[in-house]
Amino acid sequence: MTVIHEINTLVWLDELGRRLGRRVTLGEVPGEVWDAVARPGVDTVWLMGVWERSPAGLGIALRDEHLLESFREALPDLTEADIAGSPYCVRDYVVDPSLGGPGGLAEARAQLARRGLRLILDHVPNHVAPDHPWLAAHPERLIRGTAEDLARDPGGYLEREGRVFARGRDPYFPPWPDVVQLNAFSAELRQATVDTLVAIGDQADGVRCDMAMLMTNDVFAKTWGEGAGPTPAEDFWPHVLPRVRARHPDLLLVAEAYWDLEGALQQQGFDHCYDKRLYDRLAHEGAGPVRAHLAADLAFQRGLVRFLENHDEPRAATALPGGRGRAAAVTVATLPGATLWHEGQFEGRTVRLPVFLRRAPEEPADASLRDFYARLLPAAARARRGEWRQLTPIGWPDNDTHTRLLAWTWTAPDARHLVVVNHCDSPSQARIPLTWDGLRGHTHRLTDLLTTQSYDREGAELTDPGLFVALEPWQAHLFEVSPCSSPRPGTPG
Repeated sequence: MTVIHEINTLVWLDELGRRLGRRVTLGEVPGEVWDAVARPGVDTVWLMGVWERSPAGLGIALRDEHLLESFREALPDLTEADIAGSPYCVRDYVVDPSLGGPGGLAEARAQLARRGLRLILDHVPNHVAPDHPWLAAHPERLIRGTAEDLARDPGGYLEREGRVFARGRDPYFPPWPDVVQLNAFSAELRQATVDTLVAIGDQADGVRCDMAMLMTNDVFAKTWGEGAGPTPAEDFWPHVLPRVRARHPDLLLVAEAYWDLEGALQQQGFDHCYDKRLYDRLAHEGAGPVRAHLAADLAFQRGLVRFLENHDEPRAATALPGGRGRAAAVTVATLPGATLWHEGQFEGRTVRLPVFLRRAPEEPADASLRDFYARLLPAAARARRGEWRQLTPIGWPDNDTHTRLLAWTWTAPDARHLVVVNHCDSPSQARIPLTWDGLRGHTHRLTDLLTTQSYDREGAELTDPGLFVALEPWQAHLFEVSPCSSPRPGTPG
């Protein structure tokens, strides 16, 4: 099971440098810091924002009062030196010299590999910086405009290299002011994307493709219409990804995906796609919609990325405060598919930092939350093996609180685990019938890996009527279930 830890590279190195009292690049990170990154339960590190940022894009950001206001909100003592430009306004897919260049990245990858961790990096397929070399050398790879387009819509077009280009956008929001739109229907762009991804694959073990759904034929045609030219017979990713895998067959391919296009992008070749729908349900809805979401085809679920925050979302400590966040964390940590954790999430950071900034505000760590995650991650790694199955909690005629509970099992040849989560702000009770073979006739010990508490139950009870659970608001169990010979009293709760 893939477990990704996203690190804002520029901010991380800035904080590390302040702590050490010297400038630090990727090639100079001390071994003990890499040891801390390689925490139990994490197998992949996403170093977000390593590519060369655009001076032209930075200039645009420094003149954008709306952006500047968001920077000051996140960092009240903001200075111009704190603004680095967007890591998604890429001037070139070369590691930024300020981060240590290609050599620094190679050393970082080697350090991660020594600790059993893979490295993934970003690719931005939809747009490039306004000073990217392609504007001069390969304008056929971009969406072009006319002088009339520029005069009519200066917010949607810009002039560079004596030509008019469209600014990058998605179909539902105004154009991004600091980037230029690539043409997904261009044969030249498709080959260039293959070459770029192959080059990234030479430097990393995986790629996270930004806003991947924007490049699909249907979405791109709806966004750009005749401006993109004729729609190719073959979709963008089915053309690109097999050619990349021919060079890097084991490259992990992750798609940022929205609008319920996760299944389509899985079919088009991605290993994992963002599960934004689950995030929304955990943050805003009850147990019923979550349970329905988890009834989807298991192969589809294995191809999802479960998360509670990333650099685009509000901090989990703000969006899912207190117990709700902890219950949601147990949920995403113990489901099939990939899990994404965001730097600062374990410490309860509350400020969502714009990606343009190189410095984050100082925030005190939530020691209790940090301890919770220190227990959860290795416990989830221990549990998520074998076959996953969602269970149906059973209630009573005068008690429907069982509908607020989520439950599932993991079954491996050498281990059995049960997860029960109270996705509610009220106490809930239920029976959880377990379907494992060989339960009857034996006493079984249920050890909660989140608390180390244990309970002994007869196998017949676990099967019918089922394990009785009573959980306080937003509480959860992560049980390891094993036969035992010496019964002990206790009631899970």
